Amino acid sequence: MADQQRRRCLAEFLRSRRERLTPEEAGILAGPRRRTPGLRREEVAQLSGVSVTWYTWLEQARDITVSRQVLTSLARALMLSSIERRHLFGLAGVPLPEQPPGRGPGPALQRLVDALEPHPAYLLDANWDLVGWNRAEAGLIGDPGQLEPAERNLLWLVFMDPAMRTLMVDWEGQAQNLVAQFRADARARFGDPRFERLTGGLREASAEFRGWWEAHDIADFGSNRRQFRHPWVGRLTFDYVKLAAMDAPGVKLFACMPADAETTGKLPALQRCAAGEVPAAAQVADAVDGLGVSRAGA
Repeated sequence: MADQQRRRCLAEFLRSRRERLTPEEAGILAGPRRRTPGLRREEVAQLSGVSVTWYTWLEQARDITVSRQVLTSLARALMLSSIERRHLFGLAGVPLPEQPPGRGPGPALQRLVDALEPHPAYLLDANWDLVGWNRAEAGLIGDPGQLEPAERNLLWLVFMDPAMRTLMVDWEGQAQNLVAQFRADARARFGDPRFERLTGGLREASAEFRGWWEAHDIADFGSNRRQFRHPWVGRLTFDYVKLAAMDAPGVKLFACMPADAETTGKLPALQRCAAGEVPAAAQVADAVDGLGVSRAGA
């Protein structure tokens, strides 16, 4: 019943878009006698490169197979907007093609990240390059703005920055999980120059990355809880929330939500660390001695 209803909705949507599109908009000569509003079925079929019979069956909500290629042709022929195109693919039950990465986040997204203070938050693009962060995140992992652009990448930091091995509780488990998540998330990035440089550089520089990458393990993001041993603030526990930016393809926002009251109380100290203000010596001693970690900054 659900499939039948979905096919009916698909048929009605196609018919409504066809009837709204004028022959002139589609580049077709209307002719003197034309009773059909918008385009005829045979005209849509011709513009899409499919048979009239097949397209008629589609508008009749028949149980037929619809491919991604045909849907792309229909979307182009009917001059669908991006949201109409997503709706068409959804009604057909066909996943959308992978979107290429956009030009990065706009100012509004960065303002959103800043507004999440005092919670650490950051933006990653399709290759997991850090393209935005707030002060709390800089206080947690160090200021990415001090790095070379090619090094502002989450995986590069995890594997190539020695301080991250001390900062991340269970570095090995977390790093291995991140590699599996990245392989699943970046399945459409193969052949992209930035992707190839990043993974090639990591395979060459890190035996651990090379081994985990070649294992071809994949993992979904799910609900992640991560713990840190901050050299100045002490132990921190965060639940990570991931959101996709619909107006910036490939960009995802990560917000770190405190998992306990102790972490919540330490958030202002992270902001002070980002500003270069180290907590009082007594507090530092308590945090470091209690955890047995180095006093070197993250």
